[in-house]
Amino acid sequence: MAIKKGDYVTRNSYHNDTVFKVINIHDGKCYLKGMEVRLYADSPEDDLELVDNFTIEDNIDDLDIKEELLSRADFFYLPPRIMQIDGDSEYMERCLKFYKKNGIMAIGKKISEKHIAEQIKGLLLEYKPDILVITGHDAYYAKKGNIEDLANYKNSENFVKAVREARKVEKSHEKLVIIAGACQSNYEELIKAGANFASSPKRVNIHALDPAIIASTIALTERNKEIDLVELLNKTKYKEEGMGGIICNGLMYVGYPR
Repeated sequence: MAIKKGDYVTRNSYHNDTVFKVINIHDGKCYLKGMEVRLYADSPEDDLELVDNFTIEDNIDDLDIKEELLSRADFFYLPPRIMQIDGDSEYMERCLKFYKKNGIMAIGKKISEKHIAEQIKGLLLEYKPDILVITGHDAYYAKKGNIEDLANYKNSENFVKAVREARKVEKSHEKLVIIAGACQSNYEELIKAGANFASSPKRVNIHALDPAIIASTIALTERNKEIDLVELLNKTKYKEEGMGGIICNGLMYVGYPR
C-alpha cells in the first residue's frame, strides 16, 4: 500500500521506535513529524511501515501534578503565570491543555524558532510571565561534527539567542524561570545563556510535554520551597538524558483560609 500524506508511520531503519505523521511527500521522500516527540524527519517511502488506527494515548498527558502537589485542606493557591512560545502549534495546544488540566494560567504564542528572539522582549513586557517556556523543533546534525558548535544544530542557536534576549529583560533566575530547547538541543549553551532548565544533556529527543511538566511542577510548588531536581527530571519521558537544569524554588503562593 502506498504511503500518503496524513498517514501514521514508523521507520524500519530505526526499529520502528517512533510514530510519525506524514506531512508531505516529494520525489519519493516522505517528510515526517513525530506524534509524541518534538522531531521532524524525512525518510524514503520504502523504509516506512504504516501504523493502523493510531491514537495518542500517552499516560504523560494524564499526569496530575496538581493532585500530587496540592493539599485538599482549607488553603487557597495562587499559581504563577506561564508563557509558552512554541514553534509548533499542535504541540503548543497540547501543552496548553496540560496547563489548564492542572489549574495553571498559561499564554501560548506560536512563533517560528528563528523569529522568537526578535519578538520576545515585547511579549515579556506585555504579559509579564513568571515562567517562560521557549521550545519547538531542533536537531543535532552529528555528520556536521563538533557537538559543541551551535552551527551543527537546527535551532539551538535560535533558542540561545531568545534566552539571551529574555535575560536582558529579567536577569534574575528566581524572578523569571526559563525552560528552553527541544529535541537534541545544545543543553550546555542554553544553560550558559540563562535558562534554568534546558534540553538535551544527552542529545536525545524529548517528549512534546516535557517542558510543560517542568513548568507545571515549578508553578505548583510552594514559593521558596526548593525543587527536588532529580525527582522533577524523573517525571519527564527520558529523565536526565532529555532534560536538565539548576535547583530553584517553587513560585506558587499559598493562603489560608479559603
